[in-house]
Amino acid sequence: MRFTRTSKMLSVAAIAALSLSACGGGSNESGTSEGTTDAVIVVDGSEPQNPLIPTSTNEVGGGAILDLIFAGLVSYDADGKPENEMAESIETEDAQNYTITLKEGKTFTNGDPVTASSFVDAWNYGAAAKNAQLSSYFFESIEGYEEASAEGSTVETMSGLTVVDDRTFTVKLSQPESDWPLRLGYSAFFPLPAAALEDPTAFGENPIGNGPYKFAAEGAWQHNQQIELVPNDEYEGPQEAQNGGVTFKIYQNDTTAYQDLISDNLDVLKTIPTSDIKNFKNDLGERSIESPYAGNQTIAIPYYLPNWEGEAGKLRRQALSMSINRDEITEVIFNGGREPAKDFTAPVLEGYSDELPGSENLEYNPEQAKKLWEDAEKIAPYDESQPLTIGYNADKGDHKTWVEAVVNNIKNNLGIEVAGKPYATFKEARTEATEETLTGALRAGWQADYPSLYNFLGPIYATGAGSNDARYSNPEFDQQLTDGLAASTVEEGNEAMNKAQEDLLEDLPAIPLWYQVAQGGWSSNVDNVEFGWNGVPLYYAITGK
Repeated sequence: MRFTRTSKMLSVAAIAALSLSACGGGSNESGTSEGTTDAVIVVDGSEPQNPLIPTSTNEVGGGAILDLIFAGLVSYDADGKPENEMAESIETEDAQNYTITLKEGKTFTNGDPVTASSFVDAWNYGAAAKNAQLSSYFFESIEGYEEASAEGSTVETMSGLTVVDDRTFTVKLSQPESDWPLRLGYSAFFPLPAAALEDPTAFGENPIGNGPYKFAAEGAWQHNQQIELVPNDEYEGPQEAQNGGVTFKIYQNDTTAYQDLISDNLDVLKTIPTSDIKNFKNDLGERSIESPYAGNQTIAIPYYLPNWEGEAGKLRRQALSMSINRDEITEVIFNGGREPAKDFTAPVLEGYSDELPGSENLEYNPEQAKKLWEDAEKIAPYDESQPLTIGYNADKGDHKTWVEAVVNNIKNNLGIEVAGKPYATFKEARTEATEETLTGALRAGWQADYPSLYNFLGPIYATGAGSNDARYSNPEFDQQLTDGLAASTVEEGNEAMNKAQEDLLEDLPAIPLWYQVAQGGWSSNVDNVEFGWNGVPLYYAITGK
């Protein structure tokens, strides 16, 4: 780890950096063998929800592109450990005031230098309420965020950010947070050139980054078809491209993608379709992976829906959760390739616990589920004119099979009307969630941005967070998160985060289903394939044969 700070703070942050207890990486048998470095690697992708502005992207389709065309202050290796990328040093003596010095000579692909202002201006843009950025919440630790992000605010800068010179800026947090640097590899903290803030819409169609790749040409994003990236020859860093480019092919369903993989017309498939899980190891042999990673699957139920607010709504959420036979679904549908959830995070993270108070609400208990439903009826009768639906995207992930199984569990155990609701694309589903126009529950889940328990809690369930699909708000939960971030050790912070989870396990703004496992594969045309700690292939390291 290459952060520079006092010896006391270095020891705390070092523990934070090693916050994965069992990373989900995997590679082919050839390990780091020599391969063809000029081959263009074709991988599966999904249509980004929004123009490619880092602070306006909180879903995996756009995130995969941003992570290749931008470089942050730090990046994460295959095990989730951070290493300096654009930062020369990140220094602090009190875990509240940070001085960040950039490496010399770094540029964007249009030739503009990457300066302290590139970061400060981008972060201020992301935090300002008038810009309505989905990842605004990631700046909440910085002093002045509340003023800038308040609804209707005209404040455009955070008081905690100061440019010292071209290579140096300072950050003052609202409170000491020793693990704050760990977050700085997430896309919300990427820098932006001046052109991005002059015309964000146009920039989002043809972004100019500073990472290991760049758009192949203007118009490289062919909507709903593909996005072509080529190596950025000016990039020097830990993720330098080992191939001739990466093309994200946008499929309308994973079954077609899998058939292309089998026939060597697709080089890497991140997620095996549910229908092929039982056979993919036989089909692909050593060109496959099955390994846990920092991710989970949930069902989010918005509080603005009739039947699901207040005390009656909480009882119904608990009843719904207890009516789902996670053990049976993970065994039968996923061939044992998922682990039933016991909390809202993931077992591979340091600090994880499967014995939190309230975790019994995630256990299959149809008798208790019926009782809870009846108790809810005594408070507020269920409005049958607003039957429950569970939305899912039909283009990626092959979610239909397991959603139907969940639907049948609920129907059989609670005797209510419920149905799956397919969305043609992930983008369509995410747009309704963002605009608060969902008419039912939605398949959700989380792929970690950085390795910590907090990342599975704050950005999803804190009041006003950009990925808070349920629109959950609990001041006690929010305060526990704040206290956890201010903890003097990682162990104390994790204890506070797990205490905060007790509120989630009772309120169930989302229903945790199971922890995710990287089940992917690659063609016979490529080599050096490895999946990282967050279940994402290390695209830059893949070579041709």
